[in-house]
Amino acid sequence: MKSINLSQKLSGICLAILLAISAQSFAQNVEPTPPIVTAIKAGKLIDPAAGTVLSNQIILIENGKFKAIGANLTIPAGAEVIDLSGLTILPGLVDAHNHLAITYKVVPERNIYYYTYITESTALRAIQAASNGMQMLSSGFTIVRDMGNNGNYADTALRQAIEQGWIPGPKIINSGIIIGSVGGQFWPTPEMGAKNITYPEYLDADTPDEIVKAVRQNLLYGARVIKICVDCKPWGYSVSDIKLVMDEAAKVGFKVEGHVQTLDGAKRAIEAGIWSIAHDSGLNDEMHKLMAKKGIFRAGTETPITLPEHTTPERYAKTVASLKNAYDNKVPLTYSTDADYYVPGKTRGEVAIEFIETWKAAKIPNVDILRAMTVNGYKVSETESTRGPIQVGLAADFIAVAGNPLEQIDVLRSVKFVMKDGNVFKRDGVMIPEKFLHGGPVNGWNIR
Repeated sequence: MKSINLSQKLSGICLAILLAISAQSFAQNVEPTPPIVTAIKAGKLIDPAAGTVLSNQIILIENGKFKAIGANLTIPAGAEVIDLSGLTILPGLVDAHNHLAITYKVVPERNIYYYTYITESTALRAIQAASNGMQMLSSGFTIVRDMGNNGNYADTALRQAIEQGWIPGPKIINSGIIIGSVGGQFWPTPEMGAKNITYPEYLDADTPDEIVKAVRQNLLYGARVIKICVDCKPWGYSVSDIKLVMDEAAKVGFKVEGHVQTLDGAKRAIEAGIWSIAHDSGLNDEMHKLMAKKGIFRAGTETPITLPEHTTPERYAKTVASLKNAYDNKVPLTYSTDADYYVPGKTRGEVAIEFIETWKAAKIPNVDILRAMTVNGYKVSETESTRGPIQVGLAADFIAVAGNPLEQIDVLRSVKFVMKDGNVFKRDGVMIPEKFLHGGPVNGWNIR
């Protein structure tokens, strides 16, 4: 190793000081970049929480956030003005349970998702997730909870790519790999080997140590919520097992959703005080009353009869009745689709918005459908203090439609305008994603 003498050290120190002085002088002489301001002229502005409509509002957006909202605001000189006075503006929508990195089909999988994860690599599924994410955003979904079945953390890759600005897409709240007892939702033969056939769709975790390690693995690899199979096997998780998952996730401030398919599983999940319950097959009037009392969110994934090959008339009747019972019991309802399949002629976003049909069939008022799609979606996603509501200081996300969804909820089927983080993604019904695309790290490399 070469030695460095004192004069060399002093020279290096002097050079560093000169560079620092020069940088400071340069910074002082450079004019600050004026903030980028966008002014939105809103014909009507809906507040889903209040169920109200305001007319002729001006929305000012600066550096990707809402700066001011009001009827008589002065538009700053030089601001970009977007005239949406012929449309109705409302907050972005939330799908609280989707799977963006999987799309099974009638051909060739015969709507059996097990085949898909065997035949498609995680890399391919990540690209698929990027496409599905853009399709969801185009339909007005600015937040998506991506709840597993994403291969080997394609959901984390999707979230990172969106946050870096490499691709447009919704805000992603991802669960990583679903945690469950050995086998997950599969029933492999001894020849298959449970771990070989199950991973990476599920993390086997049966003992307390395995449960803790599984939660920590998902957190390490970028999950933002934890999902467990409460009762995918007859033995399932006990109340203490579920509480262990919740306690471990709580160490970093995250919540837990439970896949529930039986009444006994629902009882255990509710007793444990889980954050949200996915699917409705284990829920009845008794469970709904308990969920309402504890404030547990219901992600019922209510498949509409209008999507062929994905439900039956008998199953649909039960789905509608269950959703109506949950509403009557004042359970916190979220709009959740479980839309992980392809329907010919529809984008992933159009498949998701089709679930409105079930809510209409359950005779839920338009304002409460909209609240499930917005207000409760922000709450279950825990974004309400950063994005979701159209409020000063929050991320500038919103959509615009022709008509008033409080009067006719089906106007949400045709979203004309989408803004996310202050950037226009869709205008006049056409996607224009260029401003979302960047060639390098926007937020640095430490992004998990």
